[in-house]
Amino acid sequence: MSHIPEELRYNESHEWVRQEEDGTVTVGITDHAQAQLGDLVYVELPEPGLSLQANESLGVVESVKAASDIYSPIGGRVVAVNTALADAPEQVNADPYGEGWLVRLAPEDPGEIGALLDSEGYQAMLDSENE
Repeated sequence: MSHIPEELRYNESHEWVRQEEDGTVTVGITDHAQAQLGDLVYVELPEPGLSLQANESLGVVESVKAASDIYSPIGGRVVAVNTALADAPEQVNADPYGEGWLVRLAPEDPGEIGALLDSEGYQAMLDSENE
């Protein structure tokens, strides 16, 4: 069973969002998503400064099995990317909610975060996918 931190919010394409104290949000892929993908070999992330709409592709993760788009759970401007992943994409597998974060966004509308799934909603979605 995948680990689903209660303090995060989730979207249906398996990305998570963490609200930071400075008003930015950190985005990554869930434990479930990294487990489905398998060992990551490459992560492509956007340039800082790029503005994204909610559900717009913000990058690609490639594993030995497949390449998969990563979608922005909310609209915002990219303020930081996890450059360490260029040399160590396996960090996403090892620590998807910590060192394996992908981007930080300055949200366009912080209210969008509230529309995302909470941990219980995300677990229910996973359960229904597995039925």
